Amino acid sequence: MKYKILAGEKVSALGFGAMRLPEKDGKIDEKRSISLIRRCIDSGINYVDTAFVYHGGESETLVGKALAGSYRNKAMVATKLPVWLCNEKNDFDNYLNEQLKKLSREYIDFYMLHALGAGTFERTKKLDIISQMQKAKKEGKIRHIGFSFHDRFEKFAEIIDSYDWEFCQVQYNYMDEEYQAGTRGLKYASKKGTGVIVMEPLRGGCLALNVPESVSKIFASYELKRTAAEWALRFVLDKKEVSLVLSGMNTQEQADENIRTVASAEPGALSAGEINIINKAREEFLKLIKVRCTNCGYCMPCPKGVDIPQNFSLYNNLFMYAGGGAAKSSYNIFTPPPKRASSCNNCGECVSKCPQKIAIPEELKRAHQALVNK
Repeated sequence: MKYKILAGEKVSALGFGAMRLPEKDGKIDEKRSISLIRRCIDSGINYVDTAFVYHGGESETLVGKALAGSYRNKAMVATKLPVWLCNEKNDFDNYLNEQLKKLSREYIDFYMLHALGAGTFERTKKLDIISQMQKAKKEGKIRHIGFSFHDRFEKFAEIIDSYDWEFCQVQYNYMDEEYQAGTRGLKYASKKGTGVIVMEPLRGGCLALNVPESVSKIFASYELKRTAAEWALRFVLDKKEVSLVLSGMNTQEQADENIRTVASAEPGALSAGEINIINKAREEFLKLIKVRCTNCGYCMPCPKGVDIPQNFSLYNNLFMYAGGGAAKSSYNIFTPPPKRASSCNNCGECVSKCPQKIAIPEELKRAHQALVNK
């Protein structure tokens, strides 16, 4: 296992993400999950990431059990405050204390504000949450302060500039170079001295499992034979700004492959030929999109509050990646109703602003019909 420095700590280049643990009958398969986490730690992984809301609130408890006994001091734990659930200042202490109890720990190594964006960042400021995090750090309940992010680059830069963060966690993969924080975000955070953790390097498995045959043929055409998962991981590991890559592994086979990939990957090691193959795979995925939205944001803000670029992104993802479950979950569970395509009232204000000349209201109707759970 390779190790890097994150917030002054020696961390494994690959971290274990506990958002997609093995399940049985709709619940965490405790025996398999604990065994998987411990075998990963035995292989050199020393960073385990969870959150208050993962697996319906059960992930932290499972991680606490996995890191009990002889495994207690073999890995560092990262978890996150559900900012959107905080309504009063004392909610911070209430959640943190509950998380410490669920994890069976006296302190949390890496504590994040979960899914910061425009709305949650304003809530953070209103409730003075950062000051409370600083206080918890002085008390020894938190060792390092950071945030995970889901919004546009401009908001990412604003958040990075607002505080001397020790680390941040962003979504990044070869399909998301210009999405959310993107490549600009990696470079911006690194320049500021903020450690960068990458989540979704395989886009929730979309870049690894059941990829389109046309994409598989592109990878197979290269002289070095690699799985789609290895190609995607190597793309992220090639970025020198990345301190740690998280993977939500739920089988030992996935873990073994990812560990082997990390062992042989180095920043800046991809050849021109390898980069060309990844670019071709990206172009092939893009052929499957439904709406030619470039996420420029010129159509925003919508008078009704619809997040037009996000809706089109989910609509495209539904057809670009196998299964489409992640896109539907994001739309029906994680996208607030006012921001969904269904809230469009056909005012047409966005149409004249769109550089791509997209018939936005009509496409939003199609997006909703495709994404809504029926």
